[in-house]
Amino acid sequence: MRSADNRLKEPPHHQQSSNARVSAAWVIVAAIVCIAVNLRAPLTSVGPLVGLIKDHLHISNTSAGLITTVPLLAFALFSPFVPRLGHKIGVELLIFLSILGLTAGITLRSLSGVAALFIGTAVLGLAISVCNVLLPSLIKREFPKRIGLMTGMYSISMNLFGAIASGISVPVAVGLGLGWQGALGVWGLLSIVSLICWLPYMKRRRHAGSAAVSNQSDGGAVNVWRSALAWQVTLFMGLQSTLFYVLIAWLPELLVQQGVSANQSGWYLSIMQLALLPFTFIVPIVAGRLSSQRSLVIIMAILLISGTSGLLAGNPGWMVVWIVVLGIGGGFAFGLSMMFFGLRTQNARQAAALSGMAQSVGYLLAAGGPTLFGLLHDITNGWKVPLVTLVGIAVLLGGFGLGAARDRYVGSA
Repeated sequence: MRSADNRLKEPPHHQQSSNARVSAAWVIVAAIVCIAVNLRAPLTSVGPLVGLIKDHLHISNTSAGLITTVPLLAFALFSPFVPRLGHKIGVELLIFLSILGLTAGITLRSLSGVAALFIGTAVLGLAISVCNVLLPSLIKREFPKRIGLMTGMYSISMNLFGAIASGISVPVAVGLGLGWQGALGVWGLLSIVSLICWLPYMKRRRHAGSAAVSNQSDGGAVNVWRSALAWQVTLFMGLQSTLFYVLIAWLPELLVQQGVSANQSGWYLSIMQLALLPFTFIVPIVAGRLSSQRSLVIIMAILLISGTSGLLAGNPGWMVVWIVVLGIGGGFAFGLSMMFFGLRTQNARQAAALSGMAQSVGYLLAAGGPTLFGLLHDITNGWKVPLVTLVGIAVLLGGFGLGAARDRYVGSA
């Protein structure tokens, strides 16, 4: 009878405990999503405003191009140091400081003056690099059995707000009369909201007595720079970033020279980004349920090779089809690249190290991709050689993806 009485008394306690866990989980989800929405919008909002910025500040095309290149270089140069810094001062605090830095960078960039523009851009680039590296490892620590779902939510939040930022920049600047400064500065409001969302999570972690991603067993640490698998993940990340940024930079110009109107080419770029969105959510969920992701890599490779080959063929009647195919393939590539950080590592510290390595090398490749593509166009006075190079990148991406998709961990035999 005593046992029966005890069992009758237990459910309310268990119910309270379950409710507390659900509440804590939603705090973490809200915190991660609020941080993710800041990781592309401050960058993608710049492109449509370049003409206004050039006219107002009287800067050259080369200087205008640096507005996009500087953050990518910041990602490449700072990413390798982020995991160690997170281990030293705590991941939660480091992310909080990075969002403060992002807010400061957005504000500084929006002030008049060339110096403020570039210093603010560099500051926000450094801030975003911290979150780029640490959020995948945070997801692995907090949701080890839901990596796919959380990576999908993180990915689609980042890309959705990136697409929104591209679309509303000119209407905010011209339609609302805020100018390019206001259109860039408005994203500081979003980063302030993220700070507010992050505070409850920091409080919960401090109460739990856990500080850093890397407080897990040091015995699980590996030198990712000496791992062949880590290099395959890194080159996969780098090549998919290169492909994406080349298309973002050059697709409208390429389409115009193939007979598409300037207005229509801009819409095609938007269509590509919209086609990408659902697959940045779906692919990580599917990938998380598979021991090997090679089937997804093969689908991705077929899509990207077909899409880039379609651009090479240059038939305007089929162009929208190839744009959609490229968008879907890009969604596969991005989703897989984010998942590999968690799937190919055994703990959150390894995930942070792999993320830091892959994003450092990856964004260094991405920073040079659009420049190389433009240089090939200038040298050959046409788009055939650059597009053949793009097809080659898609083939290489598939090859490295097959290696990265194997059911193994970095550091394992």
